[in-house]
Amino acid sequence: MIKAKTDYMVTSLGIILLAAGLYLVKTLPDPQGLLLALPYIFIGFGCGIFGHGMGNIISRKLTKNAPDIQKKLEIEKNDERNIAISNRAKAKAFDMMTFVFGALMVSFALMRIDMTAVLLLVFVYLFVHGYGIYFRMKYDKEM
Repeated sequence: MIKAKTDYMVTSLGIILLAAGLYLVKTLPDPQGLLLALPYIFIGFGCGIFGHGMGNIISRKLTKNAPDIQKKLEIEKNDERNIAISNRAKAKAFDMMTFVFGALMVSFALMRIDMTAVLLLVFVYLFVHGYGIYFRMKYDKEM
C-alpha cells in the first residue's frame, strides 16, 4: 500500500516538474545564466520521474491479479546469474566510459571549449573514478 502511494506521489512530482519547466519556457522573456537551462532541466527530470512512476504503477496493475507472474518476476530479479550478468555489463560500461570521457575531455580542451565546462567534466570524471576506487578497497577488505 505504501509502495503504491509512493509511486503515485513520484508520478505527480514528475508531472509538476514537467509543467513547471514548460511554464518557464513559455513565460520567461529573456532568460540569462541559470534560468536559460533551468526549464529544460525541469522538463528532463520531470519526464524521467514521471516515466519511472508510471512504469511502476502499470507494472503493479498488470501483475496485481497474477501472483504466479509476480513470483516469477521476483525470482528473476533476485537470481544470482542475472545479478552477475548485470554487474559484468556495468563493469564493461564503466571501462568504456573511462576511455570515452577521457577522449571527450581532451577534445573539448583542444576545441577550446569554456574552461568551466571542461573542469566540471574533469571533476565528475575524477569523482566517478574515486568512487570506484573507494568501493574497490572496501570490497577487497570484506572479501
